[in-house]
Amino acid sequence: MPAAAQLSDEALLGAVARSDETALAELYDRFGRVAYGLALRVLRDAALAEDAVQEAFLQVWRSADRFDRRRAKASTWILTFVHRRSVDLVRREERRRTEPAEAAPVPTGPGADEAVERRSKREVVQEALRQLPPEQREAIELAYYGGYTQSELADLLGEPLGTIKSRMFAGLQRLRGLLDEAGFEAAAP
Repeated sequence: MPAAAQLSDEALLGAVARSDETALAELYDRFGRVAYGLALRVLRDAALAEDAVQEAFLQVWRSADRFDRRRAKASTWILTFVHRRSVDLVRREERRRTEPAEAAPVPTGPGADEAVERRSKREVVQEALRQLPPEQREAIELAYYGGYTQSELADLLGEPLGTIKSRMFAGLQRLRGLLDEAGFEAAAP
């Protein structure tokens, strides 16, 4: 077998599927930096980004036998794990931050009304997002919370640009309807 550094990304995933630790190390050498950059962009926290990358590569190790080169490039497949784990960590951290706040007494004094209103609006938007189909929610969250362009999303998710545009358009339309039903009033520009 040729040295791991000489193999294609897809061949390395095949070797990982056969429990070749050297192949996994080579994939990490190739994609670790970009994976960390992606995780950091989503999470905006270095320690959480490191955790997301480590857990994503563990998932690559566990599921390399399910990689299908006809569906995605190896890089897209690996970075999808990183992205999904990063989004999961964002959600976990958001829940962690809001749970103690719900148990805390409501602040009083100047600015308290605005803080309560902002929190209420955030909860309405989060609930509406949870009601979207997963593909639409993922595209919208990555675009708005992660700062990705539609072209970057197409590359990241391994989907055609038109598919991403359609998902976002349909998702935003549905989101607007859900927010209207909830009586959400957006601030005027």
